[in-house]
Amino acid sequence: MLSDEAWRELRGQGATRAFRERSVMLRQGSAGTHLLALTAGLAKVVRREPDGGVSWLAFRGPGDLLGEVSVFDGTPRTAEVVALTPCTAVVLEADRFLRFIEDRRLVMDLMRQALSRLRESDTHRTELLTLPLVVRLARALLRLAELNASGPERGDVRLTGLSQEEIAQATGVTRNAVTIGLQRLRESGAVETARRVIVIKDMNALRDWAASVQ
Repeated sequence: MLSDEAWRELRGQGATRAFRERSVMLRQGSAGTHLLALTAGLAKVVRREPDGGVSWLAFRGPGDLLGEVSVFDGTPRTAEVVALTPCTAVVLEADRFLRFIEDRRLVMDLMRQALSRLRESDTHRTELLTLPLVVRLARALLRLAELNASGPERGDVRLTGLSQEEIAQATGVTRNAVTIGLQRLRESGAVETARRVIVIKDMNALRDWAASVQ
């Protein structure tokens, strides 16, 4: 990850742009002419398959770079970034971004970030194969809480913009299974839910669920 100082400098290299909820921030198949430095809001990264299906890849929050891979390797984007909530990001032109990281010797920092994301993907695939639904659901909500700008330790954490279909994609189950999983979390007092809103009421209870293998 970039240091706070490097992140502030990087944000000064481009222009700020606002994205509406559910708008496409980066389109799959487009050229890597620029990337985004996400400064506010939550987004999802998905890949649209040739058969029309959608594969969930990751959630992203403030402090994350979006679309940097295609900038580095010069290939079309292999995934799409969609705003789950209203988002704000700094648009960074590819050439200027590459000069910035080279001048400030940030290549190794970004490589470490890339490796961290690979480990994140490996962990997610392992969870899909080995963990019960409610455990996967609790872990997904904890990750989203960590991305939330208010932080996971400051009272209730309100997660907005998520449909049950998207939660199902992130946890590798059906929408009906998500409904059952959320009901168990509600009954334990860990969360409250409304339409496209999940409020984490008891972080410790949610962590207990996430640590369980039963």
